[in-house]
Amino acid sequence: MSDPIQLEKRGHIAVLTMNNPPANTWTADSLNLLIEIVENLNADKDIFALVLTGQGEKFFSAGADLKAFADGDKANANYLGQLFGQAFSALTAFRGVSIAAMNGYAMGGGLEVAMSCDIRIAEEHAQMALPEATVGLLPCGGGTQNLPWLVGEGWAKRMILCGERVKADKALEIGLVEEVVPTGKSLEKALELAEGACGQSPSAVARCKKLVMSARDGRSHEDGWRMERELFVELFSTEDQREGVNAFLEKRKPEWKNR
Repeated sequence: MSDPIQLEKRGHIAVLTMNNPPANTWTADSLNLLIEIVENLNADKDIFALVLTGQGEKFFSAGADLKAFADGDKANANYLGQLFGQAFSALTAFRGVSIAAMNGYAMGGGLEVAMSCDIRIAEEHAQMALPEATVGLLPCGGGTQNLPWLVGEGWAKRMILCGERVKADKALEIGLVEEVVPTGKSLEKALELAEGACGQSPSAVARCKKLVMSARDGRSHEDGWRMERELFVELFSTEDQREGVNAFLEKRKPEWKNR
């Protein structure tokens, strides 16, 4: 059988394709595999960016297979709930730039995994929802925490509490995605952005991402500014800092080492 997540490396970019037809649903195996893949990519100094997409033309991912919860088993619910959290948290913590190429419907855990990425590109036919409460559940892969941050409390409540589904154009309007592209073009655009990210110092990007994400923690501006200065100085212990400045002065393209 094919792996539920296919990994392809294109230079400094890792392309992850969710591959569980027909709807690319998440299972314990695929969640564990996502954790393993991200851990390995974090250790691979040649990978600067990650693109996540779905197999097929209709679904990015429909989230969890509800059959896994049909028996009402609390132990199983706890296991899978914890696993969703661990897997999507691992993706959020990827040290480089992560981009979701949303090639179709993103429902429940499918939307949650997209929100765990740094940037979301949606195809014009894509639709998004967190419909868990419709079946007596709730989003447990970060949905109730990430959605309000991206779209505000009002729209988060409309989607989570009222079960409202949004189309790609509305998702763009409310800030759920960063760009909408024609059908079949999300991977191309995501790779274009990833290439741009690979032109940046991976050492600097990792620290910039840490600072941007820290703004969610409710820390004071003073604390955030302190962190900026500390991480700025920390870059001077990296090879990439010296390479970047000297490449600019020498009018040549930098050769990043991620060190």
